[in-house]
Amino acid sequence: MPSTSFFRPPRLGLALQGGGAHGAFTWGVLDRLLEDGRLRIDAISGTSAGAMNAVALAHGWMNGGADGARAALARFWSAVGTRLPFELFTIGSIERPGLAPAARALMHWARLLSPYQFNPLDVNPLRDVLAEQIDFERLRAESPMRLFVAATHANSGRLRLFETHELGVDALLASACLPTLHHTVMIDGEPYWDGGYSANPALFPLVRAGVHDLLIVSLTPMLHAAAPVSAEEIRTRTLEFAFNAGLLREARLLAEACAEARASLWPFGRLERRLRRLRTHLIDAHDELGELPNETQLIAHLPFLETLRDLGRGRAERWLADGGALVGQRSSADLALLYASP
Repeated sequence: MPSTSFFRPPRLGLALQGGGAHGAFTWGVLDRLLEDGRLRIDAISGTSAGAMNAVALAHGWMNGGADGARAALARFWSAVGTRLPFELFTIGSIERPGLAPAARALMHWARLLSPYQFNPLDVNPLRDVLAEQIDFERLRAESPMRLFVAATHANSGRLRLFETHELGVDALLASACLPTLHHTVMIDGEPYWDGGYSANPALFPLVRAGVHDLLIVSLTPMLHAAAPVSAEEIRTRTLEFAFNAGLLREARLLAEACAEARASLWPFGRLERRLRRLRTHLIDAHDELGELPNETQLIAHLPFLETLRDLGRGRAERWLADGGALVGQRSSADLALLYASP
């Protein structure tokens, strides 16, 4: 990585994927990157848990730079991990927990009943956590980086990006709104669901923001060892594909657009020039989270979240020693190869 003593560090854009409780892995990644201190984060695109991480980071940065951002991320995830008595709903080890029988029964009924039936008051602990910890009015006015939060318009399936000046509690809840568990979030009379249905996360807004390096933090396994067989395995895999399809499609399109821009002898357009110089990087959680059951995304229990944080820190440490050294110089991840058809 170029020395920051004589050169301004390259403009970095973070693309943070959602994944429920697995978003604590991204907490660990960000904690280590912020601790390292060599990267200049100019913009963040996030979906669901990725959006929570993005907003907590930006809000903390306003109050104390990188150290403030690290503290804000820790406060957010600690609050999430202690808001409900998850020790009553989980079994197994801290490293590999599972849902207790009572919790499995509850999830079964959640598939049969609308959230308007089993949660008529729309109880959502995240609302209180966000309201307590994030000063959205100040964030909208003073955020040190551009923010893009993805949600899905529930009546059309179209992507809705909430930018920095539009952010509030409802925008964050919309980005994380699983329609089988939560009431549809209404914003300005329009209904929104989880952003993972349309972008997980959105990449092109970061390109248009003018970043020089794009770092994707992916929580979904890149490849499975075998095709699913049981009804539950099939259901889980289809849900996973639905939430990863947007990233697969957009990453491949971005790789093709960059290749076209670099092949052009006359890159006149501003977007074409940005695509031509864009460098891409990836931190994935495949080795650390690939074998965890999908249901662990629902286990927001602080000891488990802290375990995921530590895994994320370790993964970021390895990336800093490898791909991180290439930031500002060249890509460390080939999106065309990573997201091409098998």
